[in-house]
Amino acid sequence: MQLNTQDLSEFQNETITAACRKYTNLTAMQSEVLKRLNSCLPFIADLAHAYLYLYVRTKDDSKLLVLKHYRPHTFFTDIELTGEGALVSAVEEPLITAAFEKGKFIQGQREWRFGINLEMYVQPIKSGNEVIGVVSMETGHSYASSSNYHQLMDTAVFLLEHGKKGLDREQFRTMSPGTGIIIADHSNRIVFANLSATRIYRSLGITSLIGCRMSDRELSAMLHKETIDSSRPYEREIQIRDIVLVQRDIKLEEAGVLQRRIMLLSDVSELRKKEREIKIKSAVIQEIHHRVKNNLQTIASLLRLQARRSKMPEVKSALQESTNRILSMSVVHEFLSQQDAEEIKVIEVTRNILNTVAPNMVSSDFQLEQAFDGPEVVLPSRTASNLAVIINELILNSIEHGFEGRDRGLIGLHTEETADGYVLELYDDGCGLPADFDLSKTRSLGLQIIRTLVADDMGGEIELFSRQGTHAKITIPRNPEGGEY
Repeated sequence: MQLNTQDLSEFQNETITAACRKYTNLTAMQSEVLKRLNSCLPFIADLAHAYLYLYVRTKDDSKLLVLKHYRPHTFFTDIELTGEGALVSAVEEPLITAAFEKGKFIQGQREWRFGINLEMYVQPIKSGNEVIGVVSMETGHSYASSSNYHQLMDTAVFLLEHGKKGLDREQFRTMSPGTGIIIADHSNRIVFANLSATRIYRSLGITSLIGCRMSDRELSAMLHKETIDSSRPYEREIQIRDIVLVQRDIKLEEAGVLQRRIMLLSDVSELRKKEREIKIKSAVIQEIHHRVKNNLQTIASLLRLQARRSKMPEVKSALQESTNRILSMSVVHEFLSQQDAEEIKVIEVTRNILNTVAPNMVSSDFQLEQAFDGPEVVLPSRTASNLAVIINELILNSIEHGFEGRDRGLIGLHTEETADGYVLELYDDGCGLPADFDLSKTRSLGLQIIRTLVADDMGGEIELFSRQGTHAKITIPRNPEGGEY
């Protein structure tokens, strides 16, 4: 039986404290014990390779409520069992009910399918002498029957008692598949090592673990490199030859005396190798962008020299326009040469283009103001050059036509992020568009370039209109069809 849809939705959004107050007779102090314990339950599920359920009694003594349910990351199966918020009859869960009544650890079985049983390990959770909840850990027979599995379960039960005091969530964060698990007893002697841990040690030339002291199987003497994060003193990264391991050392103590020790080992050799490859690739790409920027600036300088030598105003103007287009693209490559990610920030790039191009287009006494509002839009770098040319052309149009006969002006950019994409609106406070302006019929090379880049290469749309100046509204979809973006 499940809570009704509305109650279940509310239950899933409620804290443990609120759920206990609403559905049980537990006191605030007892609810707090369960809340503290909950921080380590996902870790315990991983450690025990078991599905973990936290049951509480409801206000109706004949019903039990599944307060929490965790799937292990270290054990895969297609088992679909009762989820959080389920109300079950106490009669249908005899082992859970017995644990509530007797207050003792119970081991048994649950039939999952006809002829297939799950092993159940049921531990009561007490506050004082009263049982306030029951944790059931359920796993397949193949795991439960493996060598020394009882050591895993003993450690899990110890953690359930230990966890009522509250544990560091980061230290007891969940494991990943393939994590090596080693457990030592109070005398620091290894009593359990799973297959992953055995394989890791075997690759290092160590064949026996069970029965050995943890100090005799330390990896410190073999390591080539060690990295320790001061915020995680229990964890370190060690390199032995080509093998890189993350080692998490968890010591369970009572009154300063060691009771159990859990050593977790994760082989991150391939991950670190990929990270190094990505760093090298990123450095190469940044260097390429830097060289492209330098080459573009060299070309722009050559065009400037040619423009100075020309006697024809039309040639000077054409060369100046080409110079500005090239410089706007160099701004993008300069930006990318300084970034680790292959992305561009539209507002930042627009500001850089304005600062680079505008001084070449206006007189020294012209006051050009800039305005930016809206969220920073981040686009993939493959759109960068196209966008730079578009922004450059719009800025040139504003300066050439919008501010004619004036000694000051404003160019701004407004950005929006929508469900389907992005809206970039570049505007000025100039004289606006001619009354008969039609973008589809314009003979302006700059506007033709803009229309082609926006529609064909970026799969977007552009709209030009007057409103206290000229506005260019560009809509770019997130996933255009057929475009470069």
